[in-house]
Amino acid sequence: MTGAESLVQTLLNGGVEVCFTNPGTSEIHVLAAMDKAAGLRVILGLFEGVCTGAADGYARMAGKPAATLLHLGPGLGNGLANLHNARRAFSPLVNIVGDHATYHLKHDAPLTSDIESIAGTVSGWVRRCKNAAGVPGDAADAIAASLKPPGAVATLIVPADCTWTESAAPASALPKTKPEAVDPEKIDRIAKVLRKGEPAVILMGGPFLMEKELRLAGRIARVSGARIIGDRLSGRSQRGSGRVSFQGLPYHVKPALEMLEGTAHLILVGARPPVSFFAWPNLPNWLTPAGCEIHILAAPQQDGLQALETLAGELNAPGDPAGVYELKRPEPPRGKITAEKVWTALAALMPEDSIISDEGITSSREADRWTAGAPAHDRLTLTGGAIGQGMPAATGAAVACPGRKVFCMQADGSGMYTLQALWTQAHEKLDVVTVIFANRSYKILEGELEQLGGPGAGPKAGKLFDLTHPELDWVGLAKGMGVNAAKVHTAGEFNRRLEAAVNTPGPHLIEVVL
Repeated sequence: MTGAESLVQTLLNGGVEVCFTNPGTSEIHVLAAMDKAAGLRVILGLFEGVCTGAADGYARMAGKPAATLLHLGPGLGNGLANLHNARRAFSPLVNIVGDHATYHLKHDAPLTSDIESIAGTVSGWVRRCKNAAGVPGDAADAIAASLKPPGAVATLIVPADCTWTESAAPASALPKTKPEAVDPEKIDRIAKVLRKGEPAVILMGGPFLMEKELRLAGRIARVSGARIIGDRLSGRSQRGSGRVSFQGLPYHVKPALEMLEGTAHLILVGARPPVSFFAWPNLPNWLTPAGCEIHILAAPQQDGLQALETLAGELNAPGDPAGVYELKRPEPPRGKITAEKVWTALAALMPEDSIISDEGITSSREADRWTAGAPAHDRLTLTGGAIGQGMPAATGAAVACPGRKVFCMQADGSGMYTLQALWTQAHEKLDVVTVIFANRSYKILEGELEQLGGPGAGPKAGKLFDLTHPELDWVGLAKGMGVNAAKVHTAGEFNRRLEAAVNTPGPHLIEVVL
């Protein structure tokens, strides 16, 4: 058995069932091994950023790793931005990077690079295979490292000669690492704080914005009067009808400060103390109010569910939580189209248990409010701020959850980073509806410039924010990659197109001209 064959079987033994790839010559033997392996689905992405973003979206929804297979350092570099997002989302991901044969590296061939240094910026674990015999053990270690709570990108560098040389037998799956237990004394101290009745916020984030954890937080909030706020950049959150409601911490500094104003105790559950996304002149970057005490109930790698259960028990919290979303589907809007009307129409027409991959940027700022009456759904957000995540993450989510409708709410500027994901959606017949907010600009940068308090964009800056001359033709781009597409100018047109896409399986794109 070759190293490639043992690698692939070890991935299967460890529960890895999908590989997103854009391979090259150094990965050919791995591809040949995949051909022989039953149970592994191999999906082509036309750009490595699609592969890594899809693996991230898959992991967020499946709760287990997909693999990527990338071509040396430049291929890894092309996928780096979405690996950065995956790292911030705590997504388990086995990132396999091919390299030159061990004896060829000394010649410094054109594709030679320092893969370890590149990979280290986005990975929680990096290893280079030394020989073919070690490949299966290395692969098993990579899977285990990716699944170590709260989840991580594990990068395995596989030289080409390690794939074609005779190897050892495939490795079995290693035992999964359990989350760290939270110190009971810490839980007891936080219970005493909450019994005081002083203004408190439970800031939820990381892996804990899920239905079970939110319900426990809602019970604690009901007995203590604490407010629940969600970290807006958590990888996955569960919202909608029947689930505990929470406010998302705003992006802009001033509204974030207003939301946290008067808080005496900030209790962190999988979240970090809130800071501004960037530093802006004359604005604070530390968002916790002066005099507020910070308490860590559970770090992301800890057992937050058990900690919340214990805290609820110590407080004798009632069985029913405070603040549950009610199903209040709005009427489909009419008239001139706006971002608000797009989200309102989605709340009106989306099926139960949908998945939303949200990279609407400025068009999504109030999405929590606009979808408050929607059915139960999952939302995937731009965790690391590296744009180009929306369509790849939607692609991976659709692979992970074939029975669920996936909506990608996508800004036009960031969508151009990884629009090749549309081809993969068509190629794999994935049930994804992409909504393009076509405001023909990098709208977020206009807002950032306004925050500086100056005169606004001049001719040079304005030209760099402008996506016209020529305008992007999203319908033409989508149809060129095999995706059914249409352009709409009114809310009524959008309602009809969205309803048709909801009721017709397969990939669709709706370009909304704002």
